[in-house]
Amino acid sequence: MSLWSEFLSNQQRPIHKWTHYFPIYERHFGHLRNQAIKFLEIGCGQGGSLQMWKRWLGRRATIIGLDLRAACRAFEEDQIHIRIGNQSDPAFLGELVREFGAFDAILDDGSHIMSDVSASFDALYPTMSNCGIYIVEDMHTAYLAEYGGGLRSVGSFIERAKSLVDHLNSERSRGQVQPDKFSSQTWSIHFYQGVIVFERGPRMPTQPRMVGTKSDAAPT
Repeated sequence: MSLWSEFLSNQQRPIHKWTHYFPIYERHFGHLRNQAIKFLEIGCGQGGSLQMWKRWLGRRATIIGLDLRAACRAFEEDQIHIRIGNQSDPAFLGELVREFGAFDAILDDGSHIMSDVSASFDALYPTMSNCGIYIVEDMHTAYLAEYGGGLRSVGSFIERAKSLVDHLNSERSRGQVQPDKFSSQTWSIHFYQGVIVFERGPRMPTQPRMVGTKSDAAPT
């Protein structure tokens, strides 16, 4: 069953999601289905999305929900673990990683406050599994002052993600951007309406290569 069908047929706790997110989820999380993976959702909402991920990802998945609200502990059930804490607290996030190990997928649907989004990304992204998927959603808030955002705002996570594109291309920048840990760990960045996706993974060799036997091949 598709994730969209799981959403539409939900008869359990309420789920609140933008409809155009579902093709993004399926595209980037689909290969994790029926695998022994660890999935972290920051922000538990009313608990329905945690159940949706459990159903769709399958019995081998471990689902962890993170929230500030102690009442969210009521969402715990088989396969679903709830931890109460602040997504901007690196010590708390470090404990989370030590308890569960490296996450294979992280979905930030938390406070959407720019400083919180950056703090979570700083603490969690480097600790993920080698082929982890990190999704930040509801990034329309990056343009709203009440969330610490604004068009071209220095604190905006959208602006930060734009700058990380330069790091992604650092190897071929002729020294204008120095390779760093992010560039060595990141395979791609995807921008969608309201969503940013980071795909971790080993970098492919960037050396040019020509194949073929024709002697009149065009010079490079």
